Amino acid sequence: MYINDVHILYYVLFAIIGMLIGQFMDWCNKRLPEKKNILTLEIFKQLKLNYPLMVLNAIIYLIILYLYGIQKGFSDNINLYKYLILSPMLLSAFYIDYKLHIIPNRLNLTIFEVGLVVAVIGGISDINFAINAIQGMLVGGGTFFIITLIGGLIAGKEAMGYGDVKFMAALGLYFGFANMVCIIFMSFLIGAILSIILIMIKRKKASEYIPFGPFIVISCYVAIFVPLNSLLNLFLQIFTLGNI
Repeated sequence: MYINDVHILYYVLFAIIGMLIGQFMDWCNKRLPEKKNILTLEIFKQLKLNYPLMVLNAIIYLIILYLYGIQKGFSDNINLYKYLILSPMLLSAFYIDYKLHIIPNRLNLTIFEVGLVVAVIGGISDINFAINAIQGMLVGGGTFFIITLIGGLIAGKEAMGYGDVKFMAALGLYFGFANMVCIIFMSFLIGAILSIILIMIKRKKASEYIPFGPFIVISCYVAIFVPLNSLLNLFLQIFTLGNI
C-alpha cells in the first residue's frame, strides 16, 4: 500500500523514529538551558516519557514525509533530510524560549553547524543551493541584527534577544533567501496577532516581555508545510489588500 507514492511501511518507520527523537529532545530541553552534557548515561536513569512531544514530532515527521516523499537520488531528498533534522530542534527552541525566554547558544550552534553541512552537501550538486543558503543566513541574521540595534538605540534596550539573531541566521541556511523573507514577515505578523490575543485574554500584560522565538518557529513550520509560491501569493494579497 502506497500513500503519495511512498510505501506505508516508511510512514510507520518515520513515526517510530519521530517518537524516539521527540523523547530525546525532551531530555535536551532539560539539559541545554543548564549547560549540562546531553550524551550521558543519566538519560536512562532519569527517563520519563513525554508522550505529547513524542506524538507531536511523529506527526510532523509524517507530514514532512507526505509532502516531500522519497526520491531515488540522494541530492533529490535534501529537503526531506534537512527538515527532518531541523524539526526537533525547532520544537526545542519553541519550548525553551517560551519557558525560559532564551534560545541556548549550544542549540543555535548545532542548528548552524548542521545547516552548513547541508549547504555544502547540496552545493556539491548545485552551487546555487549553497549560494541561496548563504543568502538566507545573511538576510535572516542581518535583518534581526539591525532590528535589535535600532531597538536598542530608540528604546534604550534590546528589541529582541541576540539569541533570536543567531537563531535566524542559522535557520537561513535551511530555508534560503525567499523563504527567509517570508518567515520574517510571518513571524512579525503572527507575533503581533498572538501578542494582542494574549493581552486581551489577560495571559500577558502589555508591558510584559513576550519571547519571539515561538513565533519564528511557527513561521518556519508554515514555510515547511506550505509551498513558497503560495506564501508569496498570500503576502501579495495581504499587502495589496486583495487588489491584485
